[in-house]
Parts: sequence; C-alpha cells; structure tokens
Amino acid sequence: MNIQLTETKAGLALVLLGLTFGVVLGICFGVNEDFFKDFIAQGIAANPDVHDAKSPDKIWRYAQRAHFHATGIAAFSIGLVLLVAASSLNRQLKKITSTLIGLGFLYPFAWLSMFFLAPSLGRDEAHSHILTELFTYTGIACLIVGLLILVANLYFGVLHDEGET
Repeated sequence: MNIQLTETKAGLALVLLGLTFGVVLGICFGVNEDFFKDFIAQGIAANPDVHDAKSPDKIWRYAQRAHFHATGIAAFSIGLVLLVAASSLNRQLKKITSTLIGLGFLYPFAWLSMFFLAPSLGRDEAHSHILTELFTYTGIACLIVGLLILVANLYFGVLHDEGET
C-alpha cells in the first residue's frame, strides 16, 4: 500500500508541533525545574488570599499535565492522521479531517494556561478563565469532530471519494 501524505500535511504538521511542544516542555523541566517552581512560589506569595496549602503541588501538576497531554495526544493523533491518509475520504475531507485532528494539540495549552494564571488568580479562576476554556473546547471539539469524520468513513463507508470502490 502506498499512502500519500499530501492531503494530510497540515494536520501532520500540527501534530508534530504538539509533540515538539510536549518534548521541549519536558526538557525544560529537566533542565530547570526550579524555574517553574519559583514562578509558582512567587505568584502564591504575591496573592496568598487565593491559595491554600495544596496550591503549590496542584499548580506544578498543571505544568506536568500540559507536557503529558501534549505528548500523549500527539502520539495517538499521528496514528489517526495516518489513518486519514489511508482512508477513502475525498481529498478535501482528508485535509479538513487531518487538520481538525491536528488542532487537538490546543488542548494541552489549557493546562499550560492554568499553570500561568493560577499563581495570580487562584486555581478555580484559572480553571474557568476564558483562555483556558478556549483552548479546552477548541482542542477537544476539533479532535472529536475529526475523529467522528474518520470513524464515519472507516466504519460506515460514508464521505468517501467517488473514485474509491
């Protein structure tokens, strides 16, 4: 089987960008974890009224979750984009579907935004901040819609290229 990646290059680029983000964030943790922990401590010290004893560990966990989700989502999204390339979707739908799947890389930025916002706003405010919600809903919605298009094609034979049999 010869799979052409031409139609899925944008989606694949987004997935690889997400993977690179996750790996680089992990490297940054390894090189200078204290930078992240100092950022948290300074924010909590400046805004003690919006924090409790659990805040330092919880906020540090937000940064870790950004790393975990970025690499995890990218890992399975690479497989999904390759399935899109091998599917019988028409060329335009392959572009759209792979791009939607690739936009799933936005979800880890929700965790990163919580990490950056929580020290000054508090954990609850960071969770419900417009930026956090924008990354969450956009990333998840795009990934789910892309996945649904792919599943509809693979399992129900819809949305296929007229040239495919």
